[in-house]
Amino acid sequence: MPRAMLKLLRLPLAGMATAGGAYAYAHSKMEGLKSTFHGFISSASDTATDLYDSVSEYSSSVLDSARGGLRSFMGRLEDIKKAEFWDQQTVGGDEEPPEEPDPQNDENGGGGLAAAAAAFAASLSGSSEEEEEDEKQEEKQENTDDLMVLTRKLIEVRNILKTIDHDSDELVLPSIVVIGSQSSGKSSVLEAIVGHEFLPKGNNMVTRRPIELTLVHVPKDHPPADGIYEYGEFPGSGGGKITDFSRIQKVLYDMNMSVPQEECVSDKPIELHIHSPHVPDLSLIDLPGYVQLSSMDQPEELREKIQNLCNKYIKEPNVILAVCAANVDLANSPALRASRKVDPLGMRTIGVITKMDLIDPTVGAAILNNNKYPLSLGYIGVVCKAPQQMGQSMFAYSRSRTLVQLTQEYERRFFDEHREAYEAPKRGRNAGIAPLVGTDQLRRRLMVVLEEHMGSSLSGVSNVVRSELDDAAYQFKVQYNDRSITPETYVAEVMDIMKQRFKLFANSFGKPEVRLLLKNALDDRVMDILAQVYWSDTELPALTELGSHRKITQQDVDPAWLNKLDLSASSLTKSGIGRMSTQLVANTIRSQLEQLATAEPFNHHTETAERIITFGSALLRDRFAVTADQVENCIKPFKYEVEMEPREWERGREQSVRLMQNELEMCNEAQDRLRKVIGSRRLRGAMEYIHQLEERERKRVAERMEHANETGELDLEADDQADPTRPGFNAALLMKAREARFLQERSDILRLRIAALKSRRCKAGPESQVFCPETFLNVVADKLTYMSVMFINIELLTEFFYQFPREIDARLGFDMSHEDMVNFARENPAIRKHIDLQERKFKLEEVMIKLEELTRLYSEKQLPQRSASSKWFFF
Repeated sequence: MPRAMLKLLRLPLAGMATAGGAYAYAHSKMEGLKSTFHGFISSASDTATDLYDSVSEYSSSVLDSARGGLRSFMGRLEDIKKAEFWDQQTVGGDEEPPEEPDPQNDENGGGGLAAAAAAFAASLSGSSEEEEEDEKQEEKQENTDDLMVLTRKLIEVRNILKTIDHDSDELVLPSIVVIGSQSSGKSSVLEAIVGHEFLPKGNNMVTRRPIELTLVHVPKDHPPADGIYEYGEFPGSGGGKITDFSRIQKVLYDMNMSVPQEECVSDKPIELHIHSPHVPDLSLIDLPGYVQLSSMDQPEELREKIQNLCNKYIKEPNVILAVCAANVDLANSPALRASRKVDPLGMRTIGVITKMDLIDPTVGAAILNNNKYPLSLGYIGVVCKAPQQMGQSMFAYSRSRTLVQLTQEYERRFFDEHREAYEAPKRGRNAGIAPLVGTDQLRRRLMVVLEEHMGSSLSGVSNVVRSELDDAAYQFKVQYNDRSITPETYVAEVMDIMKQRFKLFANSFGKPEVRLLLKNALDDRVMDILAQVYWSDTELPALTELGSHRKITQQDVDPAWLNKLDLSASSLTKSGIGRMSTQLVANTIRSQLEQLATAEPFNHHTETAERIITFGSALLRDRFAVTADQVENCIKPFKYEVEMEPREWERGREQSVRLMQNELEMCNEAQDRLRKVIGSRRLRGAMEYIHQLEERERKRVAERMEHANETGELDLEADDQADPTRPGFNAALLMKAREARFLQERSDILRLRIAALKSRRCKAGPESQVFCPETFLNVVADKLTYMSVMFINIELLTEFFYQFPREIDARLGFDMSHEDMVNFARENPAIRKHIDLQERKFKLEEVMIKLEELTRLYSEKQLPQRSASSKWFFF
């Protein structure tokens, strides 16, 4: 609107000026003319003032120009009047100037008015031309900004496509691949483009891996949030922003030196992003330099590997930046030879001629004219390294500037001094086209070429992305029903699974379960004590005899048997019940934790499973000592005296009968297994043979003892006639036979004791504890179990069941970073497949949106072709 109003304003003002001139010409008197015209000018000024108030602030400069034109017009009128006055004075002497001009002078006066009107119109037209020029400049700036935006968006699309796993060569946008020999100045060209020394340096070959360099322009009028305009970052390492380019150089050196010397080079790229207001948006790939001659340090194998690596990257659709030294014949350039193999017509190859200051300017201009070895994209000459003595003097002159900046100054001065040599040729194929020289021209050219090649690839890439997206969306729908998942939700789900399973275990492992667990352990201990104290060959007959005499009371029993009963109870109560029971419960919980930590899906997360077991064990260990001490303190009275009621005795007797019957069943099952393995007949024969051997041994021992009593000497010589085995009975069979005899003897004892426990004497009550030690020890075990479980539940179980789920959240949920969660989720193959397909779909959707936007911008707006001499506004 402001521009339209200004254009409408010019025509009334011009018409007013013309009408004023005509009106002044019609009057015959100069004074009348002056007063009339002053009135007109005042009216025009008022009109202009009113229009000025009605338009926007943008039109103030044009109105000021119009007012200046009016003032100049008034000054012109005054000059015309003074000139006429002095002409009349010269002709008429001292006569007063006539009040009315001579009719002959009307024509002159009219001519002066016409000239004044023309001057005013010229001022208006001049102002219009300046505004049109400003409009063109603004349009050019807008077009350049559009191109910069398009290039940046294309690079963003390319970076996203790099992260998508694909086998299609069409699903890639071009980059600029920099190739050249080791001495061609390839690194210096890249550093000149960036404006900093950042590539690794060394006497030997230090570039052993491709460097994928992405340059990102940072506008100065849009400051970053952290205020850092210029920095580099390595996306793969996550090291953050690096503002010191010497540190970037060190990191690149270390990454390249990580390749073993025997491997020479690696095809694993290094990603580097450099953000700066002094770089264009570009995507470059720096490769190891070609080896010209094989040597001890650079064998033939290295030469072949570098060629294969470069051939991998210079394939379509990448743009080739062939770096050649000016002082070397282009026919010997390995970069041009390699590019011709994959790009015979030179449609995607740019030649960069370095060291232009080392040859005659006319020779350099001839090279750049692209006549001898023509390339469609042409050649660009640069000087990326100043002479050594000049570089030292320049560096000493300006300590505040980098060597790259000083070299660029030297380059500009060199091409300015030889401007005539690098002018456009008047004849030939390149007549009227000046060769491109300088790093600035190289930056602009690379930006234009990359944008053009990326734009030309949009249609093909869009079709491939559309096809890949359709396939990914179909697979995602079929396999996962469009259900999205994130590492955070998976971690939360896994933690919930663990806590839910642990809650089920906690609910199923209460006081009854702990009591049963501990009672079984004490029952085993009771059986061992009974077998050791009462069920031996020497003690069992006495116990059987006591049980058979019903009239014998506890007062009639030998005191030694009473001591045996106290010894048995002490062996049970003073055997470290607190530590034993606490350890038993802790081991059970730890075993359950191991089962939970190795079940699905934790079987895929071995490190997390170890962490769960570790901090679970730590919690149990922290409560172990306190719990064991509390249990020992609570059972201390039972170490000295155990009181029991008839009801407890009867329950203990029934439990003892069941315990003995279970033991008898286990013995019978073990005997049956031996009979099935060996055979009943053979096993019985082996058992009889062992019985004979035992009887023979007893007789021999008795005879020796008798002989020793008679003679006073003990014969220790072995009986040579004794045969420990006989044919058909080997050592393994005899061992099985001894085991069967033991089981048979234990079965006999158990039957005998079951009958005793069911007898009327054991049913009499606690006063029969001497005759029924099995019942007495069982009642003691019950009391120990009850008291131990009570304190184990308070001191260990309750605390552990409360603390463990919270430790899961603290150590596995809240303590994990996003990267840890991603790595955790990808440890599960099924989840990794789900996430990969989901990320592929999301990335393809993002790329598709960006490509559709770029395609729309290309179709709606005709972008101007930028020439090599067009201005680049951010440099």
